[in-house]
Amino acid sequence: MITTRFAPSPTGYLHIGGLRTSLFSWLWARKNEGQFLLRIEDTDLARNSEDAVAAILKAFDWVGMSYDGEALFQSKRFDVYAKYIEQLLEEGKAYKCYMSKDELTALREEQMAKGERTRYDGRYRDFTGTPPEGVEPVIRIKAPQEGMITFNDGVKGEINIAASEVDDFVIARAGGVPTYNFVVAIDDAQMGLTDVIRGDDHLYNTPKQLVVYEALGFKIPNFYHVAMINNEQGKKLSKRDGATDVMEYKTLGYLPEALLNFLVRLGWSHGDQEIFSVEEMIELFDPKDINKSSSNYNLDKLLWLNAHYIKNMEHDKLAELLVEYGVDIRTHEKKDLILNATKERGKTLVELASQINLILNAPTEYNAKNFKKAFKEDTPEILNTFMNLLKEAELNEVADYHKVMEAVVEQKEIGFGKIGMPLRVVLLGSMTGSGLDEIMAILGVDETIKRINRAIELINA
Repeated sequence: MITTRFAPSPTGYLHIGGLRTSLFSWLWARKNEGQFLLRIEDTDLARNSEDAVAAILKAFDWVGMSYDGEALFQSKRFDVYAKYIEQLLEEGKAYKCYMSKDELTALREEQMAKGERTRYDGRYRDFTGTPPEGVEPVIRIKAPQEGMITFNDGVKGEINIAASEVDDFVIARAGGVPTYNFVVAIDDAQMGLTDVIRGDDHLYNTPKQLVVYEALGFKIPNFYHVAMINNEQGKKLSKRDGATDVMEYKTLGYLPEALLNFLVRLGWSHGDQEIFSVEEMIELFDPKDINKSSSNYNLDKLLWLNAHYIKNMEHDKLAELLVEYGVDIRTHEKKDLILNATKERGKTLVELASQINLILNAPTEYNAKNFKKAFKEDTPEILNTFMNLLKEAELNEVADYHKVMEAVVEQKEIGFGKIGMPLRVVLLGSMTGSGLDEIMAILGVDETIKRINRAIELINA
């Protein structure tokens, strides 16, 4: 059974790079009817945050990516790690290193002066003498000293690293706290992982983890190291570019469907297809198709996708979502008309809410520049003619309001802008917005006339 995982550290929010990695893992597990597991890597007790754990779980819930079973917390497994450290010591596969910090610093400076790569020189690897006093030892694992460490990466192909590149690294610090590469290998093995999909910033952790796998006799999973997401200029993605808290995307009015669709296309593709439902992602995804090269974050693409999902969402669901953005039209008798008039203009739920509020809330003030541009000497007379025709008209559908405007244009022998521009300003207080006929159909005759009269009063005043 395919088993994958996502293993965040709860020292901050879940950002989109982490969400993309977990999405790939989730899709692969779901495609194969396997398991997607969550592990919280909280061994850094000083930096852990319960709020960060809650934020990670909240983000998973928002995007609809459920994990199987209970989340595993590394902080509750120190006894497990201690048992394996003891086993390796007993088997002679690990040893106590009494090298002081001063000695380690001196070794590094000497190696740097010679132009050598800094690495531990194995001086306590086969030590049998009397331990020096006052030094609390670290535990180091015995790494292979010759040959190659080789593994096949599902994205990057065969990786070969000389054993000389991997020193006898520390698996437990002084005091017994285990290190990252040691606990990750143990947890991945004990959780039964078959496939590890993660960022390629972990690529050179893999050889160390393979040393642990081999020492403990664990089965080695398949590895897929995914290239990073860059900004639009091809440089490391920063918070300003979009590497922000996943839940911030919700605040900004993005839909989870759009965000997942956007992320799956950052580094993976299926022909020229751009729009993917979650079901299609599950059906089509294969980690072997992940690109070797980095992907560039493109905000315009995300906005385009978000607009697509907004336009194609059922109105009842859309109305429900808008409540969180200050607009409640769930029981409005013209809900469908409102959404049809505005959803083409809202790339985010924030923008959509703003467009709806622009229509439903009468303007309390008018921009002086817009007012001056739209209102000429003959404008009050044109608007009065329009109101009179509007009262007499038979208005059964949206197009009927447009016919009234056309009648004014014909009767007054004026250009359409002479009625359209001032009408837009008096109805919305803005020069932009939805179609005038749609706006009036939503407001109805009485509210339309009320807003026109208020503007005429201002002109006369």
